[in-house]
Amino acid sequence: MTAIELLSRGPGRARTSRHPAWRGAVAGGLVLLIMAGAALLPPAWLDLDIHAVGVPPGPWHPAGTDSLGRDVAARTLAALSVSVTVGLTAAIASTAIALALGLAASMGRGADHVVGVLTELVLGLPHFVLLIMVAFATGGGTTGVIVAVALTHWPRLARLLRHEAQGVAASDYVAVSRALGRSRLWVARHHLAPHLLPQVVAGFVLIFPHAILHEAGLSFIGLGIEPHLPSVGVMLAQSLREIIAGHWWVALAPGLGLVIVALAFERFGEALRQAAAAPGGTG
Repeated sequence: MTAIELLSRGPGRARTSRHPAWRGAVAGGLVLLIMAGAALLPPAWLDLDIHAVGVPPGPWHPAGTDSLGRDVAARTLAALSVSVTVGLTAAIASTAIALALGLAASMGRGADHVVGVLTELVLGLPHFVLLIMVAFATGGGTTGVIVAVALTHWPRLARLLRHEAQGVAASDYVAVSRALGRSRLWVARHHLAPHLLPQVVAGFVLIFPHAILHEAGLSFIGLGIEPHLPSVGVMLAQSLREIIAGHWWVALAPGLGLVIVALAFERFGEALRQAAAAPGGTG
């Protein structure tokens, strides 16, 4: 974007256009920091240490240790890395489902009706109950969490993409393309997909923090990540009995890390959505 185009939007639009950029930089930098930190983490820092059981936060253990002598800060970093990986995979799969259904709805009245009924049906079910049912049916674990989150987080984005696709399908340039003999698949690929891209990106960024939170929720109740792997949900579940013993720090680091990552992407996604919806925006 040139300086003239930026100035022509006025100061309010200039500020709005910068918000997604810096929020995206913060969210992306946070993920890179977590992934790089977890990759460089010495395996010994995750081991049990009987000489450091229940140590409160201090110079050698900034976030303290748990009842098995494991460093809480190191486990939190490793757990957040697992949560980010699972969340990214599930969010990508869920966004792909939403995009496929949004494009399928433009293929004809019958397809649009089927997509609409399917979307409203899933939206009408209790969300977390459905999440638990799918995770239980798929056997839990890492794969179960990814499948459960992917199959339950697409409806709202699919509904938005379906309405956007209907608007594009009713436009004059699509009518011209159809009159020239272009197939519905060609129209979906060359007209619908580019128009839906901003909504798809914003939808993915908004699904991602929910995927992380629901992964933690499933792990907390025992249907998520395997207990021997570092997981925020597992750490929070294990911290319940430690909090009763006065070891409050065992829950502080994983809980705070989860909130910071989820909030960073929530704000980034909201900024993207506002930028796409604003007059003169991408969408």
